[in-house]
Amino acid sequence: MSMIGDIARLPAGVPETAARPQVSVATAEDYVALLKPRVMSLVVFTALVGLMAAPGPIHPVLAFTALLCIAVGAGASGALNMWYDADIDALMTRTAGRPIPRRRIAPGEALGFGITLAGFAVVVLGLLVSWLAAALLAFTILFYVVVYTMWLKRSTPQNIVIGGAAGALPPVIGWAAVTGSITLEPLLLFLIIFVWTPPHFWALALIRTEDYARAGVPMLPVVAGAAATRRQIMIYSLLLIPVGASPWLFGYAGLVYGLTALVAGALMLAFAWRVWTRTEGKAATTAARQMFIYSILYLFGLFAVLLVESIAGRVVG
Repeated sequence: MSMIGDIARLPAGVPETAARPQVSVATAEDYVALLKPRVMSLVVFTALVGLMAAPGPIHPVLAFTALLCIAVGAGASGALNMWYDADIDALMTRTAGRPIPRRRIAPGEALGFGITLAGFAVVVLGLLVSWLAAALLAFTILFYVVVYTMWLKRSTPQNIVIGGAAGALPPVIGWAAVTGSITLEPLLLFLIIFVWTPPHFWALALIRTEDYARAGVPMLPVVAGAAATRRQIMIYSLLLIPVGASPWLFGYAGLVYGLTALVAGALMLAFAWRVWTRTEGKAATTAARQMFIYSILYLFGLFAVLLVESIAGRVVG
């Protein structure tokens, strides 16, 4: 343990005593929690798909380095997000157990941890793999922390729509790590995640509307109401069918992927229909929760098929 003096911005939801010199009680588990490991795992997986789908060889050590840097960059984003949003997190049931609201980690510790990881990830990725990939990673971190966390999240119900760009960039970074360029194919992968993000998070927001309202976060259900949110979920889910199939439609993926995308997209729309039509009580909550869970499986399934096709193509080639 060590003595710390936190002079960082103290979130409103954290007691003033957190700013005084105190004994750090943080454990390794607390620092891992700052990284948002579940989010990080999805980021790394989509980046791996972008890396494997890219044409041309890459040394396994460089591939591992690229994925490690992307993972560390994603973790840095999570830590900086928790630092800035500690006031909100303290008011929400879903996030009240995070390290800063629980006073396991002081805000300044999280800030320093996040900045250190971000700098390490960007510099190492640039020096050892690709400066284009490093620039994209730096942009992703800045966009998520500054544009989404500090601005959009607290100011507009479209926060998750615009902010979703940060979560959609990892496959583009993976592609750039191999090729040193950006072409249409990784942009299609970006578009899939970008269009997938709003219905995924709005399904969760329907379940956690009271949480967001209590914390003063203008999520769509809080500002526009549940009916408008359900309508937007339907629109984005419908749009996701052709967008999800676009790698196949443009000739970048095989028939197996195309059929998977169409079937998975139809199921996504079916779950969205359930959310739209079940508007009261437990049935509404169950429908939203089922869609949230399925949306994760949807994205994982599409990218898993792309990964298998890419690996098979490299083996055959």
